[in-house]
Amino acid sequence: MAWTQSDRPFGAGPIVLSGPDTGVHVVRIKAGIRRARSLGLPTMWGAMAITYKLACPLSQQNGLGARIVTSAVFFAVGTGLVVHVRRALLRELRDVRRVAGVAQSALLRPLPARLDGLNVAAAQLSAEPGAAIGGDLYDVVGTEYGVRVVMGDVRGHGLGGLDTVAAVLGSFREAAHDEPELAAVMRRLERALARRLRERARAERPAPAAGTAVEGPGAPDTPVTPDVPVTEEFVTLLLLEIRQDGAVRLLNCGHPSPYLLSGESVTALARADPLPPLGLFPLPADLVVEGCGRLLPGETLFLHTDGAEDARDTHGRFFPLPEVLAGAIEEQPQALLGAVFTALLRHTGGSPADDVALLVLRNDRQRPLSSAARPGSQRPQPASGK
Repeated sequence: MAWTQSDRPFGAGPIVLSGPDTGVHVVRIKAGIRRARSLGLPTMWGAMAITYKLACPLSQQNGLGARIVTSAVFFAVGTGLVVHVRRALLRELRDVRRVAGVAQSALLRPLPARLDGLNVAAAQLSAEPGAAIGGDLYDVVGTEYGVRVVMGDVRGHGLGGLDTVAAVLGSFREAAHDEPELAAVMRRLERALARRLRERARAERPAPAAGTAVEGPGAPDTPVTPDVPVTEEFVTLLLLEIRQDGAVRLLNCGHPSPYLLSGESVTALARADPLPPLGLFPLPADLVVEGCGRLLPGETLFLHTDGAEDARDTHGRFFPLPEVLAGAIEEQPQALLGAVFTALLRHTGGSPADDVALLVLRNDRQRPLSSAARPGSQRPQPASGK
């Protein structure tokens, strides 16, 4: 027995079918009960109005008093209907927001407050009204190879890139545990993105049936294959690894460099030029993972998407992120996020034009690190990620 989307009543929840056709009948019975409840009150009000008009002698009179009473009756009926519809819509809106919140939390799940001795805090501001997440992505996982972090930004902003966010995050959450080398994780993410773009290309421009000729003045000179994306899409991506001894390793594909907050200084963590964003060009054959020294106890890494530094005020001036970080360098991760977001919203007048994601990692490990070096002060040789 087939069930189509059009069979779902307004306001019905998600349909989960299992077993024989009896399950379908149970779902339809429950949907019918909900529909009867939603239509019961308007039907009763309508029946009262019709009964009054047809059966009440007062409604047949033309006097001023009779007209006032009739108008009051129909006004009450109309008001009741409006109030009922408003309550139904608000209830539906609450249900939709609750379901959307659960879905968004599953996609961009809340991070643990502490992970392997690191204090973690993250937050995101979507440029899409009513959305909790947008085209930015981040995650932090603890693995046997150290704490691994991903931060990325899908081309554009808002809800249009959520499918790409899901593909990249899903691949990272598996590859971070499976691959001993950071470069291998990046290659897994590249393959996941390529699959997603091919799937979208097939959905947007299905391949013509065999033997079908495309004719006319608008016909292309060469056939369009479904594996060629219809629209250009890419992802800036940053992979970061913090090992147990504090050693920091990094792979950057077109993403803004993290900032190191140490003492009273705010410095860019990465020194090497980033690779092109994923999706624009294939990754090079040899991926060189950049060694960035060690994250000492009490030091903080601040990761962000380009929506933070590219935010402008009404005069076109960019958001001074390093200055804001320097003013809140002694704050704990949650307070640091709050200070940056407060300054950002004040700078943009409360409405940033792009999604913004921020991630803070503070080393709260108590064990002293031997032969520790600050990033940049004693740079190790780059490690090959093959």
